[in-house]
Amino acid sequence: MKQHRMMFGRRKFLVGAGAALLAPASPALAALGSSRSVALDNLHTGEKLLIEYWQQGRYVQDALAQVNHVLRDFRSGDVHPIDPRLLDLLALLRQNLETSVPFGVISGYRSPATNARLRGENAHSGVATKSLHMQGMAIDIRVPGRRLASLRDTALALKAGGVGYYPASDFVHVDVGRVRRW
Repeated sequence: MKQHRMMFGRRKFLVGAGAALLAPASPALAALGSSRSVALDNLHTGEKLLIEYWQQGRYVQDALAQVNHVLRDFRSGDVHPIDPRLLDLLALLRQNLETSVPFGVISGYRSPATNARLRGENAHSGVATKSLHMQGMAIDIRVPGRRLASLRDTALALKAGGVGYYPASDFVHVDVGRVRRW
């Protein structure tokens, strides 16, 4: 029974991943054109990346690997695949904010061990037990030169996932989970 559940889970994941890669582009994504790029500045490692991750109707695997590395868990060094939909969300945010400035990245992927440690250290910090950071589906960001509230409002208007507003810590959380806000 356990093995059957694991195979079903893997099959479900692979089917979902394939569907995401083959799904027709939404009108908002289509407006991005034939190529999509992301600009990142990892504030903990100092790494910067400006990369075209979508070309000619496909995700560029080498580019995705570079994104995975830059958005790794900076505390442990663990690398995990970042959901390409998160990159699409960032590309839409850049377009709607009308900026070419790199996103300042506070947190991308977080390993389960790091997430548990952060949750234990800061019981009231808002670190979720089942954080989407652990699945490569969430990122905490800011945009230099832009009001944090403007970034939050732009993300909320997209209705593309969760949006958390942390003005005391100077970042906005965005994810590609269900639409919600906090």
